[in-house]
Amino acid sequence: MQNRVSDIGYRTTGYVIAKLLERLQPLLLTERVCTPFRIPKRKTKTALWRRYERLSRFTGPLPEYVSPSGQQLTATDVTAELEYYGSRVNVSDVIMDTHEDPVLDDATDNIKDLAAETIEVNRIAVMKAGSNVFYAGGAAVDTRVEVASEITLPDLKRVVRSMKGNRVKKITDIVSATAKVATEPIAPAYIALHHTDVSGDIANLAGFTPIEKYSNDGVILPGEIGKVEQVRFCESDLFDPWEAAGAANASYTYLSSRAYSNSACDVYPILILGKQAVGTVALQGKNAIEIFVHNPVSETGDELARKGYVAVKFLQATAILNQLCIARLEVACKYAQ
Repeated sequence: MQNRVSDIGYRTTGYVIAKLLERLQPLLLTERVCTPFRIPKRKTKTALWRRYERLSRFTGPLPEYVSPSGQQLTATDVTAELEYYGSRVNVSDVIMDTHEDPVLDDATDNIKDLAAETIEVNRIAVMKAGSNVFYAGGAAVDTRVEVASEITLPDLKRVVRSMKGNRVKKITDIVSATAKVATEPIAPAYIALHHTDVSGDIANLAGFTPIEKYSNDGVILPGEIGKVEQVRFCESDLFDPWEAAGAANASYTYLSSRAYSNSACDVYPILILGKQAVGTVALQGKNAIEIFVHNPVSETGDELARKGYVAVKFLQATAILNQLCIARLEVACKYAQ
């Protein structure tokens, strides 16, 4: 699709403010809590992670003169294929030459935002598909269609108890918000990622501590709203619910219509991560996002230099490295926050 002057128009009346209004952008959370990896160029498009599973415990002491039979090492491989993504914004020479806005600059910023959001949404989709799942409403609720309750403290404790029982380590460092691949330490905790809709329910949990009441000036995570015991909660509007996927409930739960009704609840995922739960991989650089800015120039097929564009491309992949290290707690959401 071409962008012409008629598509975006001129501002012909009033004083023109030079700085364009800021776009409303989502908060990107996964970059800070996933484990990043890189694949060098001209190698492969398949990322492979391997771990060796725990050996069995000794069942008793060895009898005299008896040698142990030995144990077999068991390896588990996790793979992910790099996928190609790209888009572009076309800009005409008329826009470039006559429009009062810095259209090409804003198109560049806009397409970078698009790339970041695309990466985030794809990562969330992988994380939401994990097999380690819990449901709000207690142990008796064991399918999504039965969910009709907001998060409760017993639900959260059930998830944490399971993670501890499976020896899932807490996250002790996050990826730094810099161009370099580096980390910065945080207090040990499990980290929960969730939709903004359920933030009110989380804040109502007994023992919830909002970030402004933290006892020290340590690192605050992007979107962090507070913590409950050993879990820190971070919100983003990109963690979409499964609409009308739960049970009918006459309580004040969010529904697909966003209005009170005794019909099926939307079901929201709360993703609780431990250390090295999810791996992300890019080709070469930290995110391997390439931006191309093409000003209108005379060339074959565009001899009058009428067409310019801004384009983006990147190769990305995401994989759950250990299903036990990421739990999905599926909940409803109270209508009145």
